[in-house]
Amino acid sequence: MIPIDLGFVVGQVSWITIQRSPYPKRSGFQDFGLIDLPFPLRKMELQPLGTLVGTENGYKFKRGLETFPSVGDIVILPTEDQLKSIIESGENRRVYIGKSPLMGNAKVMIDPDRLFGRHLAILGNTGSGKSCSVAGLIRWSLESTRQQLAKEGESINSRFIVLDPNGEYSKAFADKANANIYTVNVEEGDGKKQLQVPLWFWNTDEWCGFTKASPKTHRTTIVHALKSVRSGVQFEEQTQERELSNYVRTIISALDVSIKNGLPWIGGGKTMGFHNLLMKWCEGIVATDDFSNELKTAISAVSSKIVEFQGTRSGSGFIDYTYNRFEINDLRTLLYDVFLQAGGKEEEFLPTDEDSPIPFTGENFVRSIEANAEILNTTEYVVTLLPRIKTLLSDVRVKKVIDDESLNLNDWLSNYIGADNKESLTIIDLSLFPSDVTSIVTAVIARMVFEAQQRYLKLNKQCLPTVLIMEEAHYFVKRYNDDAENTGPTTQCCKVFEKIAREGRKFGLGLVLSSQRPSELSPTVLSQCNSFLLHRISNDRDQELVHRLLPDNMRGILREMPSLPSQYAVLLGWASELPVMVKMRTLPKSQCPQSDDPDYWDVWTRCKERNINWEQIADEWQNKKDTQTES
Repeated sequence: MIPIDLGFVVGQVSWITIQRSPYPKRSGFQDFGLIDLPFPLRKMELQPLGTLVGTENGYKFKRGLETFPSVGDIVILPTEDQLKSIIESGENRRVYIGKSPLMGNAKVMIDPDRLFGRHLAILGNTGSGKSCSVAGLIRWSLESTRQQLAKEGESINSRFIVLDPNGEYSKAFADKANANIYTVNVEEGDGKKQLQVPLWFWNTDEWCGFTKASPKTHRTTIVHALKSVRSGVQFEEQTQERELSNYVRTIISALDVSIKNGLPWIGGGKTMGFHNLLMKWCEGIVATDDFSNELKTAISAVSSKIVEFQGTRSGSGFIDYTYNRFEINDLRTLLYDVFLQAGGKEEEFLPTDEDSPIPFTGENFVRSIEANAEILNTTEYVVTLLPRIKTLLSDVRVKKVIDDESLNLNDWLSNYIGADNKESLTIIDLSLFPSDVTSIVTAVIARMVFEAQQRYLKLNKQCLPTVLIMEEAHYFVKRYNDDAENTGPTTQCCKVFEKIAREGRKFGLGLVLSSQRPSELSPTVLSQCNSFLLHRISNDRDQELVHRLLPDNMRGILREMPSLPSQYAVLLGWASELPVMVKMRTLPKSQCPQSDDPDYWDVWTRCKERNINWEQIADEWQNKKDTQTES
């Protein structure tokens, strides 16, 4: 500290040394320079942090400087009371997370509005205590809230959603009655629920990301197929009339696209191609004996019109394949009459958002792709697309998660985000889930939560504070090559979280990232984090990245990161008045995530027994039932 008129300038020591220098000369001592005595010159570099002012109740620390010290001012060390006043400064100190061993064991308390409101990154090597810090921040925040409400007699109204790829947090929150734990494989008696992320939640980008669809041919087919199934069109187990109405409806839609592009009258080879395609479309409109007389009459009118078109555009020499506006309008009217007589409904032509979460089945979606590919003349291009979707729907592990048409969107939002005025803690266990599907399912969950927050703000004119926590974030927000034409599942997942990182604060959605490889994370997501809890980081690349993210005046304390013991971390950024080393509070063994270090020696020496039953594991792995249990 450096004394000034208002109190003390508080600085953090970033560099200190003792240098050998000549003894200073003084006037009046003529022969003093005959003996060269060593003189220690002490040098220190400080980074100013704020001002400490004395008050009637002690000291008060304030970030920032209004008055700077002068050259020649003395430098003193703070007392223990002054140290505690500096660390325990700031308003809204609500949640106690640990103590500062370098600051007289002062209590380190944080403001949840600052910690979660502008995104938090918890970084560190494996085994450094990240998972315990994540579990502790959730539990300690809820405990502090419960203590505050104990005086008022009300229930907690909080929302935490944890994306857990390794299944660590089920054990940590098993004692909380309000914790909803969702997993892929539900076993009787474990208190977990079946994870449900139905495929009708998925939007166009997510379907294209999962199937690695090309933007030119595949995406157009997927968009039309999604519009069809979300409009209520059924492609399986249909009558001949209903099948014809679906076919004509897609022809009318394709005809509208052609009109929009001007193909009927643009001239040249494109119009000739439109004419040939139109003739091929109408070959499928054929009457059968089972059709009603009205439907037969409507089909006959279309056939007559097509014969008329063929007659005026055939022969030798130059053939004009262009159409005028009235010819196309007459044909569209006749096709629409066939559509209605075959059982079609007018509302099927109302504008439908292909990304609206409207239920449909996976089998119907596959048939919709096949039908629309035939109309759009892209059948040969979707040959590589359909096997991926069919494989997804046939996977036993995935089918019960994604193929559920009966799920209600309202119930899903209440269960996963939280019901009205209730404490909500959702643990989504993604372990043992296929890796190629995990990224897309995670992206769907995150996007649904984000869009729900957006719609809540739009309807209620105020945000709904929610915390989305990502354990092993380098799986979900891995940096990608933006130049790639085809985006895969991992890239699509990262793009969703990048949007949440940029815009989530405005809608009350806070991110908490936990990762052991910050150098693999998306720079966009990391740059939006305003608070950091840094555990031990020993990798050079990770250290360099963290140094680049932080201001120069904070880099001194980061030199201690490689030597931090487990449970210790450096808290800095928006959530802390100044950078401080924290020894995080100790969680009981039963409340720690299931990520303990393996006990090799104790198992080797039989201090801890490990009984092995590979048959039980093999049966569970191969989905075999235990016949003895059933009997």
